[in-house]
Amino acid sequence: LCCCEYVDRRGERNHLAACCCDCEELDDSCDRWLTCKSLPPGALERIADTIADRLRVPWFSGAVKINVSLVPPLVLLPVFLHVAALHFLLGLIILTSLPVVVLWYYYLTHRRKERTLFFLSLGLFSLGYMYYVFLQEVVPRGHVGYSQVVALTCGLILMLAALSRAKKDPGYLPIPAGNEKPLHQGLPNKSVRGSSSGLHGISGAASSRAVNGEAKGYSRMPAEQPEGVKKDWCTKCQLVRPARAGHCRLCGRCVRRLDHHCVWINSCVGEQNHQAFILALSFFMLTSVYGITLTLHTICRGRTPFVALFYCPGAYSDYSSALSFTCVWYCAIVTAGMGYILLIQLLNISYNVTEREARLALRDNTGRRLLGGLVIDTGQYNRGFLCNWGHFLSLGSSPPQRSAEDIV
Repeated sequence: LCCCEYVDRRGERNHLAACCCDCEELDDSCDRWLTCKSLPPGALERIADTIADRLRVPWFSGAVKINVSLVPPLVLLPVFLHVAALHFLLGLIILTSLPVVVLWYYYLTHRRKERTLFFLSLGLFSLGYMYYVFLQEVVPRGHVGYSQVVALTCGLILMLAALSRAKKDPGYLPIPAGNEKPLHQGLPNKSVRGSSSGLHGISGAASSRAVNGEAKGYSRMPAEQPEGVKKDWCTKCQLVRPARAGHCRLCGRCVRRLDHHCVWINSCVGEQNHQAFILALSFFMLTSVYGITLTLHTICRGRTPFVALFYCPGAYSDYSSALSFTCVWYCAIVTAGMGYILLIQLLNISYNVTEREARLALRDNTGRRLLGGLVIDTGQYNRGFLCNWGHFLSLGSSPPQRSAEDIV
């Protein structure tokens, strides 16, 4: 393949120059629209699939497909912020509607159980664009020192490093070989024995109904263990998962000590990356608050950052100040949302409960609401503040034990 050629979804060799050719679905839809006829079922989905397949950029070994969800943040965010900087009312409308649109898209993809790079792209591009505006519009005013720019840059780099670590393996359970066989069709009657990372036998008939809030198709089956800790049999991954592990319907894998699936990193948060996730959130909060403070001290001199955020005369006197002030408010909205997530995470760690366990406890009415409902204490793993934090800081310190049968 040359740099402009690719193999399309039908397995045929195609060229970027023919991106607007041979689109039967689009031609038929246009004809029906012009003749006022209704579209056949699934026409819009087929058109969207065709456009997504042909949206590519030239590359050395062939044209590379671009994920459509990456494009909207790269295009719309700068446009919206520049339009919001034109007038105070435009800024109020846009900055109010942006969180609503993001939440709407989140619930849309969450309901469809779809993975998307939209939120990760929005977060990373927002960081890059805010840093660019800071260097382009705020630093040249001469009120920000070199050491302050270095400190802000170091915070950004540390946050990206922690984010990169959080994007790695959250603690996926290894899928046993030959798991494609429908083992759940034949109902076994042997007892469950073995380690937490493999299947050594099954006890009882596998029920397909939900138990303790589990998704349909999962069965809770007790293992013969001295401690009396229950293990779960996952019919999707065909394995016995240890206590506190869970199956992510978006990733399609079981994760050790599953907390939740985070759309902002497009990955699960589990035993292996929970610490890095908290570290990334903490670095983001510190860096964002520091950048907001430096910007407000520059464009609203003589006022404290909190007062300047709500009352900054002259912020719209020139376009540079208006753009900086608009970006400050955008950062403040994002920081408030991330701060709430960090607060919930810290409270859950203090009570040694995961987000998944809190959700299941609410569903089954087995947990206690504390601190005004901010945290749900299940009481199952709570061993006190210090012990809970010690347990969290030791997560992932030693690799999970695997039995001889798993290694073979």
